[in-house]
Amino acid sequence: MNDDIRFEPDERPPALLTLNVAFQGAVLIVTNVVTFIVIYSAAFDDDGSYAEWAVVGSLAVAGVLTALHASRLGPGYLLLWGSGIPFMVPCILAVEAGGPALAASLAVTSSLLQLAMAAGLARLRRLITPVVAGVAFIMISLSAMPIAMRRISDVPDGASELAGTAVGVITLVVAALAMLRATGLWRLWAMPIAIVIGCAGSVALGVYDVQPARNAPWLDLPDVGSWPGFASIADADYWSLLPVFLVISAVVAARATSEGVSVQEISHSTARAVDFRGVQRTVGVGGLAVFLSGIAGTLPAISYLPATISLLSFTRVAARRVGLLMGAMLIVLALLPKAVAALITIPRPVSGALLMAILGLLFIEGVRAVTRDGLSRHRGFIVGLSLSVAVGLQSQPSFLDLLGGPVAALLGNGVLVGVGIAVLLTGVFEVTSARRQRFETVLDRSAFVDLDGFLRTLGDGMGWNSASVERLRAAGEETLTAMMQLLEDNPGDVPPRVVLNARPGTASAELEFLALFSEENIEDRISYLNEQASTPDVGDLSFRLLRLHAAAVRHRRYHGIDVVTVEVEGSAA
Repeated sequence: MNDDIRFEPDERPPALLTLNVAFQGAVLIVTNVVTFIVIYSAAFDDDGSYAEWAVVGSLAVAGVLTALHASRLGPGYLLLWGSGIPFMVPCILAVEAGGPALAASLAVTSSLLQLAMAAGLARLRRLITPVVAGVAFIMISLSAMPIAMRRISDVPDGASELAGTAVGVITLVVAALAMLRATGLWRLWAMPIAIVIGCAGSVALGVYDVQPARNAPWLDLPDVGSWPGFASIADADYWSLLPVFLVISAVVAARATSEGVSVQEISHSTARAVDFRGVQRTVGVGGLAVFLSGIAGTLPAISYLPATISLLSFTRVAARRVGLLMGAMLIVLALLPKAVAALITIPRPVSGALLMAILGLLFIEGVRAVTRDGLSRHRGFIVGLSLSVAVGLQSQPSFLDLLGGPVAALLGNGVLVGVGIAVLLTGVFEVTSARRQRFETVLDRSAFVDLDGFLRTLGDGMGWNSASVERLRAAGEETLTAMMQLLEDNPGDVPPRVVLNARPGTASAELEFLALFSEENIEDRISYLNEQASTPDVGDLSFRLLRLHAAAVRHRRYHGIDVVTVEVEGSAA
């Protein structure tokens, strides 16, 4: 719910206001698209023709996606779309191995996974856990750092390499200050500000070439001769990088779920139930975004939720009509070669410095992912072993030379090795863990007897002694008592449902209680639960009492769902 919204999705704001908001949103998209495409194209030896094509294709794809998401064919909400960071570094690695054609083929293939997840294959999220995603982000950032360093010293003929380094340092310092100190809407302009100041420094130091922009016509059709096409799927590099793209695609699809929920909540001035069919459509548009970007041979597009939130907060307009007009503006801009050429003349030392900043953010995102649900013993082992083996193999090319052939190529890809080991260990842990047991009831006083019987059977089945079983039963009773207090915050005629997912173990048992205060799309809500934005809350007295019986307690609040996860330790009889 957003109390400040003046015009909700189905309302019609005045024409001038619609034009104004659409223009502001288009500017946000253009600045992001140009920034990311310039950084991406500067990572390989491009003469400028591909960068021009990539900007044109990205703007056109962004226009189609923004309009589609706002239309009746999509979810019907205003959400900005454009080229993004998640796929940038994998695409750079693909371009280094086989050119833009290889990146395009991998993008198209990985988009099929997102479309499948939109169709309901939520079980894939059990394998692509936050730990796997975190390992992927960390290894991607470490693998691409040398590429960013090489770009900083890449200057035009006749210019000093020291000048390129100076420009890179200036750009990096400005970007750091802007990201650290800027707030609100200004934070979204951190990178464009760094680009402008970096370009000014490039002019002063003689590493800025503006001639391509002067030679470009004002109006023309895109040069399709710069389209990279597709690489063969028989290429060894294709198969070595495909798992990386699939992992990133699964992570992006999971984020699209959260963004689909968030955009619905911020677009209305009154609280309402989340339409999970609309959330699935958002995930579907996300899959289509990667697919269309791959067809166009450009950097895959994602949704810009932070930019959308800032735009809605600043303008207080969430009308669908704005998204439709914004999409049309972006498509028209893609047909103006003079404007596109002027946007892509950013020197490589500037783009290299910004790539370093992006890789730093990506590394921290990986750390956040692996620690989001706590770094338990088995999660810590998966992360530590995956990173140590991947970094070790990547830093010892002499060892790989002894192997030779395709095996050396596969093991030399640190991202592939790290992600592969993380997925393998996660799968082994899931297979060897005891099967989850499910208990479902209504949240009222009658549930205590049935829950007590379920937990008694669970404890006896694990072979625990009587004291441990009593502690397990007491933890369950205290949790249910605490959840009964949630009824005061969620009044209704029908009692809510409680779903308990229990994972038994030898020395401990994990109990996940879900209080569902809405009967609509219950299975979808449970499937997508981990990707929704949650509000941690363990401050209630009743939840504190649980610590007398439980080794760990975590309470999370979602829209219409409360989740309490309790870990109880026990001993064998």
